[in-house]
Amino acid sequence: MFLEGSIQVPPDKSISHRSIMFGAMAHGVTRVHHFLKSEDCLATLNLFKALGVTIYEEGNQLVIVGKGVSSFQPPSEAIDVGNSGTTLRLVSGLLATCCFPITLTGDASLSSRPMDRVLQPLRKMGVTSQGQGEKETLPLILQGTSCLKPIQYHLPVASAQVKSALLFAALQAEGTSLIVEKELTRNHTEEMIRLFGGDIQVTGKQIQLTGPQQLTGTTLFVPGDISSAAFFIVAGLCVPNSHIWLTNVGLSETRTGILDIVQQMGGKVQVHPHSDTDYTGDIDVQASELVGTTISGSLIPRAIDELPVIALLATQATGRTVIKDAEELKVKETNRIDATVCELKKLGADIESTEDGMIINGPTPLHGGVVNSYQDHRMAMMLKIASLLVSPKETVQIKGEDAVKVSYPEFNQDLLKIINQ
Repeated sequence: MFLEGSIQVPPDKSISHRSIMFGAMAHGVTRVHHFLKSEDCLATLNLFKALGVTIYEEGNQLVIVGKGVSSFQPPSEAIDVGNSGTTLRLVSGLLATCCFPITLTGDASLSSRPMDRVLQPLRKMGVTSQGQGEKETLPLILQGTSCLKPIQYHLPVASAQVKSALLFAALQAEGTSLIVEKELTRNHTEEMIRLFGGDIQVTGKQIQLTGPQQLTGTTLFVPGDISSAAFFIVAGLCVPNSHIWLTNVGLSETRTGILDIVQQMGGKVQVHPHSDTDYTGDIDVQASELVGTTISGSLIPRAIDELPVIALLATQATGRTVIKDAEELKVKETNRIDATVCELKKLGADIESTEDGMIINGPTPLHGGVVNSYQDHRMAMMLKIASLLVSPKETVQIKGEDAVKVSYPEFNQDLLKIINQ
């Protein structure tokens, strides 16, 4: 068995979320081409519909009729955002000037994820919130203020979600906010502020923004999601004699950590940018002999969502791979450090967890077994790729495989297209 063929990975989840958020808070019509219709992004769409925003499909476009945050209407009931941490965390800042209470709920996984890291700085700006316990988990009641204050804040964690929540709030605050990142994280929010006509200054890890600002509706195309492409990159590198071509993938420098990691490991991956100004391109992947490496520091935020499948990649590399500085993995859809280690061990991997990451020794032949996705979409897809690496006489049974619908509903169909017996 080998993998061969071309795949157009689904639209970028992070940008799809933000396209609705910015479209709703802007004034005028926003048209989004290549929107991701996954469960997470539909949670964002339904939230803004519940707030009275007009959103509809027109041909292959998603149309958002924005009238500004002041036009939002009180929802008739609590808003369920499902499993979407991006929705929950980012709208907590976007709703900072809504002067009526909004109750947000989610599924069991999202309800266990901490919100204190977002709510603490937002309270300094004037937002009122009421979560559950010390970590302020769901259900959560938010109420904004008409007198939102700017903030000067050093992020204690490298989190694009916390940063983005504060930027959404800062756009509406009276005065200048300064946000300093611990490490550079994905910059989609900053780029989209500019795309919607906003003014923002970024110098290294410092972000300065003066509000209030009125954004203007626009037209945008959502590129393919490199986090979804990552599973095929790893599959193409690890399955002998494979050659895969991934098209129209987003190549923002803040998201391409996996490409740098693969290069460190000796992987045969070639990137073909479409142009110097368009951050998209095609990725050519060939089966490779890999070596272990150390993944840490500024690389981690640029590959945070890909680390579980990178751990799988490391099981097939010669030598030791060390992943560290990755504590943020503990507060994803599940504790992805413990989950990755536990499930790959079931398949025979030589892998151990550490306080802030993992240590993997390879190469290790994997065998069949029964594994669990923990209803985490990235765990489910990682384990599906792992199943390609076991003997044809063995099978891998994945509990909760349907979690892929959160970000990549057509994942299994796309994988079947490139499997050659």
